[in-house]
Amino acid sequence: MNEAASARLVEATLREAAGLHQEAARGSVAAVVGVAAALESAFARGAKVLVFGNGGSAADAQHVAAELVWRFTRTRRALPVMALSTDTSTLTAIANDDSYERVFARQIEALGRPGDIAWAISTSGTSANVVAAILAAKRQQMTTVAFTGGDGGKLTALADLHVNVAHQSTARIQEVHRTLLHAVCDLVERALVGEM
Repeated sequence: MNEAASARLVEATLREAAGLHQEAARGSVAAVVGVAAALESAFARGAKVLVFGNGGSAADAQHVAAELVWRFTRTRRALPVMALSTDTSTLTAIANDDSYERVFARQIEALGRPGDIAWAISTSGTSANVVAAILAAKRQQMTTVAFTGGDGGKLTALADLHVNVAHQSTARIQEVHRTLLHAVCDLVERALVGEM
């Protein structure tokens, strides 16, 4: 690919990502505010958040957990958030002895309590292990949150709070998810330090 063609590709990528962000600004704001409010309420009553996903969504889960445990942009108290994709011994034991479909659900069963939040990140909304975890969270009387893409998949009907990026490109969905995750972190943190 020559330099001009490469430049056109980069420009097209940026335009597409910007367009999806504009769509999110028109259609997802209320849902994102609702997710942030649910987290604020959970933290205020001493509950925790368990966040999970596969592949790039696992990285996003770890990212948002780090922002909330440590800090986003402000100094404040630590928040109880755990990404369920980080314990390789637990993940591989469950996957090896039972099935990969149970890697998150089993951790929800062990760690989730009524009033906690189970936060699924899935660009398809159909990943079997993510769906199983949300079902386990419902049995544990947890609040369920889903960030999805495409048509939202099975998580659309299962999650108590749902944010969907209606696009088919995994990369573009993930880009918008990351921006919306940062918006949630910003709202939660501002509320904690009394800026909201």
